[in-house]
Amino acid sequence: MQPPLVLAVHGSTVPAATATLDRLCEEVRHVCGVRPVVGYLSHQEPSVPQALDAAGPGAVVVPLLLGDGYHRNVDLPALVRGRDCLLAPGPGGDEEIAHALHERLREAERGAGDRADAVVLASAGSRHPGGNDGALTAARRLHVLLDECRGPVPVLTAYCAKSLPTVPAAVRRLHGDGYRRVAVVTHLLAPGRFTRALGRTRAWAVTAPLADHPRVARLVAHRCAEAVPVAAGR
Repeated sequence: MQPPLVLAVHGSTVPAATATLDRLCEEVRHVCGVRPVVGYLSHQEPSVPQALDAAGPGAVVVPLLLGDGYHRNVDLPALVRGRDCLLAPGPGGDEEIAHALHERLREAERGAGDRADAVVLASAGSRHPGGNDGALTAARRLHVLLDECRGPVPVLTAYCAKSLPTVPAAVRRLHGDGYRRVAVVTHLLAPGRFTRALGRTRAWAVTAPLADHPRVARLVAHRCAEAVPVAAGR
């Protein structure tokens, strides 16, 4: 029997973020037969504890976070401690994320009518040890995917906050190196203040966030399925 599923997400004050997560939850329901209950770490309700109360005992909590920063390693474990639930790994660093980023880039290129000649992978940024590892892994894998299908394309990792280089600085660097079609690939899950800021960079194209990409829904369902035998053996 499929356990209840809770998605732990950062939260946003931007209304479009809720619509994006609704599409993700519906796609997850289509994939695995269970619609997740969303719990927010900040900005919105229900909170993660409230979502766990609504989901019921034995829930699997999947962190919808692309990095193992403070929220993943400190906040979330504290919120689920002592509850009848299982905290699963998040999607950060998974190969499916790199494929989703690649497909988002191709969507943006079709809209722009050409191919990017350089890429900035834009991540949220973290000061927590290991918090940027997911972004760095995604950038390496995206670089390999691009190299396989079109030849070498520079991919720089940059951050919206808390880490350097900033996204505008990375775009300026590539422009200074002679690249003219610099695409910002959004290593973020839902619309928010960071995605709004990316739209103000002088990039040639900016890709859409990832949460409602079908690969993310399949990855969430896979994380839940992986956790079921663990939960059964406790």
